[in-house]
Amino acid sequence: MRILLAADPMIPVPPVGYGGIERIVDALLRHYRAAGHTVGLVGHPDSTSPADAFFPLPGATPTGRLDTLRNALAVRRAARTFRPDVLHSFARLAYLLPLLPTALPKVMSYQRHTGPRQIRWAARLGGDSIRFTGCSEFICAQGRPGGGEWTAIPNFAELEKIAFSPAVAADAPLVFLSRVEAIKGPELAIAVARASGRRLLIAGNRAAAGPQLEFWNREIAPHLGRDGVEYVGEINDAQKNDLLGHAAAMIVPIQWDEPFGIVFAEALAAGTPVITCARGALPEIIAEGRTGFFMRSVADGVAAVKRLAELDRAACRREAETRFSLAVCADRYLALYAASAGPRR
Repeated sequence: MRILLAADPMIPVPPVGYGGIERIVDALLRHYRAAGHTVGLVGHPDSTSPADAFFPLPGATPTGRLDTLRNALAVRRAARTFRPDVLHSFARLAYLLPLLPTALPKVMSYQRHTGPRQIRWAARLGGDSIRFTGCSEFICAQGRPGGGEWTAIPNFAELEKIAFSPAVAADAPLVFLSRVEAIKGPELAIAVARASGRRLLIAGNRAAAGPQLEFWNREIAPHLGRDGVEYVGEINDAQKNDLLGHAAAMIVPIQWDEPFGIVFAEALAAGTPVITCARGALPEIIAEGRTGFFMRSVADGVAAVKRLAELDRAACRREAETRFSLAVCADRYLALYAASAGPRR
């Protein structure tokens, strides 16, 4: 099968640092090529993913009108040149506009919040040629009122890059691994760790200016270096593997409706249970009392830490293997491609 993948223009595929969607696109591309498919890529000019054909996007801004037009035309040129059996876009829906009325099978994937308003016109123009996916049922529920056929296919962890740790030390720390900003709840993770008498390692990128820097200075910085709370900075894959593998639990008490959160699947892959809040897609990822616990307050978080010994780290890994692995999720996309392209060819 000839598959053309599209990503937004802001971050290369794969990303050098942060870039969840770009990691997903890169992993799918490599998996498909290893399975014998021919794969093209449309994305940031500095992308280095080993595609059979690469088509750079000329517009650097994702939402500016001129750059949107330039990128939409670039996607159309890529489709005409590459002649795919299916175009799978993780980029902006507007980039598909010139191709929507055509018979080319298209899959539009949402990794972020959406709504029926923007879906409605695409479903009408694309008709049977376009199908939609969301990284969770939570996201699909946002898009379905706009029309079209929707399938929930979760994000995944590359299991071969994450070592399973069947046991950790009795004094293993808690880990906060995410962007260090208010919607991720790092200040709540600090409060839980201090009240539990547990060390907390905070890893992730943080803002250098604006309201989130003010949040950092007010809620995070005063606690660093005290009561076992440490900030280790933004980490690479090897450091992430080591951090999760030696953690008693990952605690990320999200304060917004998370579309998915790849790091939660990565924690399970390491065998590390998760303490978080039951918002957005998290109830679809974490099984309460089996692979983690949900908290609504600091007291809930403290109670969850006390119950970590009840959880089986092997069960966490099995959950990642059966539901959130690259192989499982890539096969689901391939089945969708076949259903999209088969009847129309």
